[in-house]
Amino acid sequence: MGNTPLAWAAVGGHGTVVKMLLGRGDVDPNKPGEDGQTPLLLAACDGHEEIVKLFLRRDDINPDMPDDDGRTPLWQAASGGHEGVVKLLLGRDDVNPDKPNRSGHTPLWGAAFYGHEGVVKLLIWRDDVSPNKPDIYDETPLWWAAAKGHERVVKLLLVLDGANPDRPDQWGRTPLEGAACCGHEGVVKLLLGQNNVNPESPNVWGRTPLSGAACSGQEGVVKLLLGRDDVNPDKPDRNGQGPLWWAAQNGHEGVVRLLLEREEVSPDKPNRDGQTPLDCATVKGHAGVVALLQPPTPATHRTA
Repeated sequence: MGNTPLAWAAVGGHGTVVKMLLGRGDVDPNKPGEDGQTPLLLAACDGHEEIVKLFLRRDDINPDMPDDDGRTPLWQAASGGHEGVVKLLLGRDDVNPDKPNRSGHTPLWGAAFYGHEGVVKLLIWRDDVSPNKPDIYDETPLWWAAAKGHERVVKLLLVLDGANPDRPDQWGRTPLEGAACCGHEGVVKLLLGQNNVNPESPNVWGRTPLSGAACSGQEGVVKLLLGRDDVNPDKPDRNGQGPLWWAAQNGHEGVVRLLLEREEVSPDKPNRDGQTPLDCATVKGHAGVVALLQPPTPATHRTA
């Protein structure tokens, strides 16, 4: 089903045309077009505040009608950071501010995911919004704000009642692991400052946040985690692969240097298949890492 003329006018921000079409008796303002998107949803998605007002003035408008993916006009406005449109929709009694899409993503999830601090503020203090509501993968708005590095949004979500900054997703990955793997040092610091965050919480594969940071070469995060007494710098995952193994495999020389400075780290520890960090670096052709890991060359003796 294609978009109607009203939908095209709404998405284009053409207020005069929208008024003209809404004045006709044969135009249905709720008629969905492509992907089940109504003209109001399209206007909200692009932040056309004045056009949204035109639709909301009508008694026959459905302001909470979702598209085929379950995204409502509020969901689209929140995800796009359109605070004015969000305020208009939140002022309606017939709009559910916590309505998830088919993936379980709420309007707050969308605002947190994209880092829209102003929209997050509008949503989190409402009694009818659950700030810790997980999606179908058990990932909360806080989880995604941390993984995306939205430090100011993380701060807002951490102070809420019932906030669990250590809640893992269905694969056991905590917000700390998400932030650590992506190198978001500011968020990592915030989370490590929470008493109820375990800096060594393993995922379902047994990998810790330190292993995740080492694997992706996040030197700053590795330094932060190595500076803690409650982090084991040589903790292996379920396959026997520790932070050094992952850093070596991916050729992250800086991380390898940091880990080799720790006495607890065994550079020769093999994984369950018998591969050492040196083996991995050699197979991958990471010459710099090989140079760091290979044993010292024994002294040669000259004969007379």
